[in-house]
Amino acid sequence: MHDMTAANLRSAMSGESMAHMRYLIWGDKAQRDGLDNVARMFRAIARAEQAHATGHFQVLRKVAGAFDVTAAGGFGLGSTAENLAGAIEGEMFEINEMYPAYLAVAKDQDEQGAIRSLTYAITAEKIHAQWYTRAKEAVEAGKDVKLGPVRICSVCGHTMEGDTPEKCPICGVSGDKYVSFE
Repeated sequence: MHDMTAANLRSAMSGESMAHMRYLIWGDKAQRDGLDNVARMFRAIARAEQAHATGHFQVLRKVAGAFDVTAAGGFGLGSTAENLAGAIEGEMFEINEMYPAYLAVAKDQDEQGAIRSLTYAITAEKIHAQWYTRAKEAVEAGKDVKLGPVRICSVCGHTMEGDTPEKCPICGVSGDKYVSFE
């Protein structure tokens, strides 16, 4: 694997790992605030971020060793509305800056595994940004977000509401690979 693609995947894996933990922490805060659906949303999307980190890690499986890793990561624990704003900011950074740049490098270096993993992640992140925006609007109106059963593809992080599909529309795995948050 080319060094630049490997470094980008390590950075993405680190960022997704931090997002996973940050969303669990923010979900606990939403739960304490009595916003059960926002809490469930944070926990479900945390699982999607875990799928992204795992995908990036799997692509790097033959690149062994210790590396210093630089990754953008939001910090702070505020109100649930502030935490949702932080989540939106992080998702938009990934959608508009990080993943497009990492994908361009992976494509230039013809790193097919990286292209696949990065594409899975950016596709799911677009859904996450929409969901967090919807949740923030509800919380700012003094309400919990309306949310049905949430399904997360454990392979690519596809995030959806409703019944489990027969096949993931992003990565194509069977519906039994989805994790439910109800």
